[in-house]
Amino acid sequence: MAATVIHAYYNDDDVLMHAVKRIKEAKHHIEEVYCPFPVHGLDKAMGLAPTRIAITSFMYGVLGLAVSIVMMNYIMITDWPMDIGGKPSFSYIENMPAFVPIMFEMTVFFAAHLMVITFYLRSKLWPFKEAENPDIRTTDDHFVMEIEVHDNESELKELLLDTGAVELNIIKTSH
Repeated sequence: MAATVIHAYYNDDDVLMHAVKRIKEAKHHIEEVYCPFPVHGLDKAMGLAPTRIAITSFMYGVLGLAVSIVMMNYIMITDWPMDIGGKPSFSYIENMPAFVPIMFEMTVFFAAHLMVITFYLRSKLWPFKEAENPDIRTTDDHFVMEIEVHDNESELKELLLDTGAVELNIIKTSH
């Protein structure tokens, strides 16, 4: 089935934000907005659900903390106890103050690296993946709003031009 979409081009992020708000007020569905840099508040203006990536970051940090505790207990207490600076190696709790920097670093290491991996997997950014942006200018200085047309092309074109679009392209796609 062939679908028609309109690509509205904007050259200012403030104009884009006002346009998104007006398009949403007019009850049109915005498929995607392509930007050369993050625009603060755009996700809220588009009505996107908040992300749960902070929860995964916390869980990865807890995993890193647990791994560091188990690792240090095994290495420094069970497997190869060493007398470093006169500190006893009878139990983990007695040595825990010396292990705090390692616990912190492992927490940050796990959270940071696993978050990057999660972001790439969630965004479907595989190595050597072709770019999905509709116009090369979206990587430089233009913003593109993609809206699907449902028998309202002239009304939508007029609204988009009224919101400050500098260029409109009508594209027929086959989904």
